[in-house]
Amino acid sequence: MLRQWKQRAVGSKNASNTASDGQKNREEPENDAEQGKPNSETPTPVGFWDPSLKHVRNRAFGKWIVTTAFLMAFILAVLSIYWGVFFQVQQRLNHLLVYVVDFDGQYPHNTNPPLVGPTITQMTQQMLASHEPTLGFSVRSPSEFNNDPAQVRQAIYNFDAWAAIIINPNATSLLYSAISTGNNSYDPLGACQLVYQDSRDDTNWYDFMLPIISVYMTQAQSMVGTQWAQIALQNASDTATLRNIQAVPQAINPAIGFSEFNLRPFYPYTGIPAVSIGLIYLIIISFFSFSVYLPIHMQYLNPKGHPPLKFYQLIIWRWCATVSAYIFLSLVYSFISMAFQINFTHANPIQSETQVTDIAYGNPPAYGNGTFPVYWMLNFFGMIALGLACENVAMIVGAPWMGCWLIFWVITNVSTAFYDIEIAPSFYRWGYAWPLHSVVEGSRHILFDLHPRIGLDFSILIAWGAVNTVFFPICCWFQRWKSKKHITEYWVAD
Repeated sequence: MLRQWKQRAVGSKNASNTASDGQKNREEPENDAEQGKPNSETPTPVGFWDPSLKHVRNRAFGKWIVTTAFLMAFILAVLSIYWGVFFQVQQRLNHLLVYVVDFDGQYPHNTNPPLVGPTITQMTQQMLASHEPTLGFSVRSPSEFNNDPAQVRQAIYNFDAWAAIIINPNATSLLYSAISTGNNSYDPLGACQLVYQDSRDDTNWYDFMLPIISVYMTQAQSMVGTQWAQIALQNASDTATLRNIQAVPQAINPAIGFSEFNLRPFYPYTGIPAVSIGLIYLIIISFFSFSVYLPIHMQYLNPKGHPPLKFYQLIIWRWCATVSAYIFLSLVYSFISMAFQINFTHANPIQSETQVTDIAYGNPPAYGNGTFPVYWMLNFFGMIALGLACENVAMIVGAPWMGCWLIFWVITNVSTAFYDIEIAPSFYRWGYAWPLHSVVEGSRHILFDLHPRIGLDFSILIAWGAVNTVFFPICCWFQRWKSKKHITEYWVAD
């Protein structure tokens, strides 16, 4: 009896173990499937036109169309800003002011009736009366400059005009003297002056101004030469005068010329990237610092073996770390210009604002030995203005629209910084307040000792930094709110 009871107990236990093992065997494949083990079942790939993918195809096609349409509209809108800078630019070339100042015949050079000055001013007035698109030639009275040609040069240095045509006081009297005495040292270039400074905007000067001014000077030489030849031949009543004319042929042809005075030459040519294309990379560096440094900042919020940092302190840390990074990044950027031999230390021997600086000494630094720190600080505040705006927008729009923002930011800054707003449509007047315009203008002053607007340039950059600093914590909070709500900015991810 006892033996039978034990056998039944053992049989029940074995049956229980068998059932338990069967249950485990049934659960293991399910767990394997959940854990993605090799023996788990996965959906079999199907063809693109499989009926089971119909809803996926429709959804993908719809979002592809919407995304492409958006990018097309974005490209059309933003790139048009760049192309539009030069739209009908020939109609606005008169915004580039060129003074024409006639000092000819002033005392004590008034023994003969002036010819050169009145002829050139008359030609200028006839040209303006034709209403053909041209530069903004403006005939000015010598009295506006206290009858002093040097003050005309000062006006060019002060950005009152882009260039000046000066007819010297003795222009006509030297011609009469040359043919009456046979002075073969007569130099036609002593009659007139062309004063300008191409480092103010080399694109403006070489693309728009110089071709027109060259034609203007050629026409002036031709008109004066024709009239003067008639007068000279009329006065050649004896053989002595004819011999004098033969001794001074340059007094008849070309009779006059234009001495060119480029007060602040654009030199060395390695300065081109420093005040133009190279500054695009200042924007790009400022932009990419967001994505590069963000993972470092987020370590304070990921509780991996430590409590998270208080949010307001994270904001303070992010701002301080970002601005501190700009200090070193702008320093390296500034070193590049120094490495390629742009002059930051040696003063030019020509210090006068109305004299031409000597390119043998390189570019004339505006602040002597202190030029490089000023240049560095300009790039630093430029990075703050450009970079904090990128930080704020990146936190608002998120990926992938950060790329669209970069395109917009580069194009709007380049369009209003590398090209003169004076000859752009009036729509672009906002460019005077854009950060890169101040960086370019300040860099040209620092490197080429141009008329200073450095206070205004720094003020604009600091204002951009201050406004973006105010919005910085708001944008940080908005980014955290999106993260908590799992909000995506990209409709494809919906």
